[in-house]
Amino acid sequence: MTLPDWLLQKAARVEATHRFDPDRTALLVIDMQVAFLHADASLAVPPAWDIVPNVQALLAFFRQRRLPVIFTAFVASPDIPTLRVDPFGVEHRPPLPGQSTGFGQPSGSCQRAATGPESAAIIPELAPLAHEPVIQGYSLDKFYGTPLDQFLRAHDIRYLMLTGVMTDLCVLATLFSATTREYRVTLLSDAAATLWPDIQKAVLDIVARKLGRVLTTQAALTELQGASA
Repeated sequence: MTLPDWLLQKAARVEATHRFDPDRTALLVIDMQVAFLHADASLAVPPAWDIVPNVQALLAFFRQRRLPVIFTAFVASPDIPTLRVDPFGVEHRPPLPGQSTGFGQPSGSCQRAATGPESAAIIPELAPLAHEPVIQGYSLDKFYGTPLDQFLRAHDIRYLMLTGVMTDLCVLATLFSATTREYRVTLLSDAAATLWPDIQKAVLDIVARKLGRVLTTQAALTELQGASA
């Protein structure tokens, strides 16, 4: 199918304004936490394991070239009641003595003091280096109430490469917030995951039409490597 001229012109303009500048590009790894990847976690996202190799490849590339890497982590606390916990995330509430835990039950998911399958820590396979920040947030949007924007502006970052879970929740909320702040965003289709393939497809379509670019990991690395040469 032949695309109309206006759509081709728009695509070319998006490409021109969003092509990575290595000196101003950062990798954002969103919520790749034990509480979302451990098989026994109440809110496990099994498809997230499929993207781990791609995120590892991205980390290796960025670290080798000393480019900024930022991790985010969703956290919960009884001291900060939010709608994310009540009523929309009962699993994030502390477990009740003598009561069962798991999906649909208070399980302590991502509580600051949680250990084991409900831990808010980044999975060991993607462990942050000592100098790489882990931005903790109490909402889906990892800009809200956190120093993420301040960190990016302090490093003169303008282009963001987004990865992580879940594509339709924390990734999308953070991506929306990034575009509101005029960051040029690129979502990596094979380095972001959710539970439902049809929802994944819909989010990628929404992003590509109105918010930023959608690339594969390999395409993004190829572009960034070429720009670095």
